[in-house]
Amino acid sequence: MTKERNNSTSPPSKAKKNKASKAKKGSAALITKSATHSGRKTALTPLSPDPLLQTYLREIQKYSILSKEEEHKLAVEYLKTQDRETLQKLVTANLRFVVKIAFEYVHYRVKLLDLIQEGNMGLVKAVQEFDPYKDVRLTTYAVWWIRSYIQEAILKNYSLVKMGTTQAQKRLFYHLRKEQKKLEQEGISLSQGVKLLAKKLDVKEKEVEEMSQRLAHNDVSLNTPMNHDEKSERLNYLPSHQPPADITLGEAEQETLFKKILKQFGETLEGREKVVFYDRLVSENPMTLQEIGEKYKFTKERARQIEEQVKDKLKKYMQENYPDFDVLANS
Repeated sequence: MTKERNNSTSPPSKAKKNKASKAKKGSAALITKSATHSGRKTALTPLSPDPLLQTYLREIQKYSILSKEEEHKLAVEYLKTQDRETLQKLVTANLRFVVKIAFEYVHYRVKLLDLIQEGNMGLVKAVQEFDPYKDVRLTTYAVWWIRSYIQEAILKNYSLVKMGTTQAQKRLFYHLRKEQKKLEQEGISLSQGVKLLAKKLDVKEKEVEEMSQRLAHNDVSLNTPMNHDEKSERLNYLPSHQPPADITLGEAEQETLFKKILKQFGETLEGREKVVFYDRLVSENPMTLQEIGEKYKFTKERARQIEEQVKDKLKKYMQENYPDFDVLANS
């Protein structure tokens, strides 16, 4: 028993420690390499603490990168058989390439893992569309699909407001800041450069101005407090398009009273007049004159005449008993 307990609580072997250390260093190296490729020194700051990202990067290093000959052989096999395992081999061998591309977009307000996931979907699509008989490596062909899926995800998640719907607007979204920086380096202010930017990016000047404003500000929740010390939210200060409460209440009271008047008036009617009044004039699903005539065995014209008689009686009834509703009686 003592021997078993010692085995169960014994520290990990040196080989296991070395293996774990190598895996950790490998994922860190992949982050550093990708961040260096993106050319942004701040890339490591928001990414390093993410344990899910670290785990993912360690996992994808288990898959070997294919040589040109191996890739061609698998691609030809997949083209002929559409075998899912072959597809998986081609995809997993290029997952690190997707990470490298995703790192180029870390300055947009979207989680890196979400960008990688979208890029992986683009990679799958690229493998499915890839022609192995053309003298092109899979990554060269796949880069367009990967970027396309990532960029589409950024546009959908960057703002609650739809940022770009046309190809020109999408190009504006992704290139505006870079072109603005170039103008600043040349000593041209943003206000002066609107015309130049619009011409270069093939959009209207108004679109350049609108996109600049959107990129300069984040979305703000209507539930955000106005001040740190107050509980009042922005939502409380939005103008209401509803009518004032006193008007709404008054209209509700009038409607209730008018329904009561109609009910009283209906009790004064008999025969066909009562039928036309309830089935056509006050019903939520009024019947047509033709339907009333067919149901109660008289002509459509006779139904119209009875309807006019009922309206005249209603007008007279309201003028005599409820003069304040004279306007409603005339409507």
